[in-house]
Amino acid sequence: MPSDPSQKSSRRRILKHLSFLSGAAALPAALRAIAAQSPQSQSPPLETTSPPELTPSELTQAQQLAAALNPHRVALVKTTDRAAGIRRAIELLQPPSFQGKTVFIKPNYNTGDPAPAATDPVVLETLVQHIQGAGAKAITVGDRSGMATTRNAMEQMQVFALAKRYGFKPIVFDELDRNDWQYFPATGTNWSRGFAIARPVLDADAIVNVCCLKTHRFGGHFTLSLKNTIGMVARYVPGDGHDYMRELHRSTNQRLMIAEVNKAYRPALVVIDGVDAFVGGGPEQGKRVKAGVILAATDRIAIDAVGIAMLRKLGTTREVSNGSIWSQTQIRRAADLGLGAVGPEQIEFVTGDGPSREMAQQVRSFLA
Repeated sequence: MPSDPSQKSSRRRILKHLSFLSGAAALPAALRAIAAQSPQSQSPPLETTSPPELTPSELTQAQQLAAALNPHRVALVKTTDRAAGIRRAIELLQPPSFQGKTVFIKPNYNTGDPAPAATDPVVLETLVQHIQGAGAKAITVGDRSGMATTRNAMEQMQVFALAKRYGFKPIVFDELDRNDWQYFPATGTNWSRGFAIARPVLDADAIVNVCCLKTHRFGGHFTLSLKNTIGMVARYVPGDGHDYMRELHRSTNQRLMIAEVNKAYRPALVVIDGVDAFVGGGPEQGKRVKAGVILAATDRIAIDAVGIAMLRKLGTTREVSNGSIWSQTQIRRAADLGLGAVGPEQIEFVTGDGPSREMAQQVRSFLA
């Protein structure tokens, strides 16, 4: 049966759109193979200087196809507008649907200091709006501070006020009962007694990890999505006198241990607010610069590698700058555990405009 010319045309527009977003050289091999099926004499080449017009259905197909073929995609939006940048990054990334799901949002409230020390209220509000608009069944937001009283930090960052406005459930992890923690054994880790993660996180259908772009002067070297997971881990479990955070921060294996707790879950979405960044010091204060970027991904290693590359581009500490990104202890251990990308060639940038594409190209040069 002859193929429908309109379907061929639609497929070609979708492929050209993907080429424009990521660059033809970055297209997954499967897409390039599909493109090769169409003779050049009948169709123009994939490379284009402007994005082809797609119908809403075609746009959705293009984004879902790219996401399915490459789980290591990182959406990059050059912006100083947190709300618009987050909405655009999620639109570009097309993460799994939140429809009908219970969603846990894990922000960064190590303290209640302004971003990039902690998650800006605009970031949380924008994400809640998006997730509710996507049809989520319920949203919970929670954290455990490391350098402040958690409830106070959350109060400073307007979490409880936003909870009243939007109807989500805020949780202070320090106030959880013993049965609200799930223990994970020490076997195969550098934790002497294992560790415990808050059950409300693990019980959710989808987990959103929301972090800042910054360095960490207390041994982590950088604090991005892998390190943000530490806020899910108990310092103390009621009835258990062991101080898990003292063990972590006194250990010479701290960065290995950071990666290891990430084995306990897989995020549905990771967002890095890089409008501002700490390129030195951190996590609660440091050398602040205007980075002007929002990143989104589903792969923690991929987005953290891009975050490190961004810090290197901006000029950062010796610990973050030295050697290959892929030999950084957090990244290497996470890769060994099978948590995501294992090299720069797997990472595909997804952008939607010229300035963002230019920034992505610059960041790419630091990604080795």
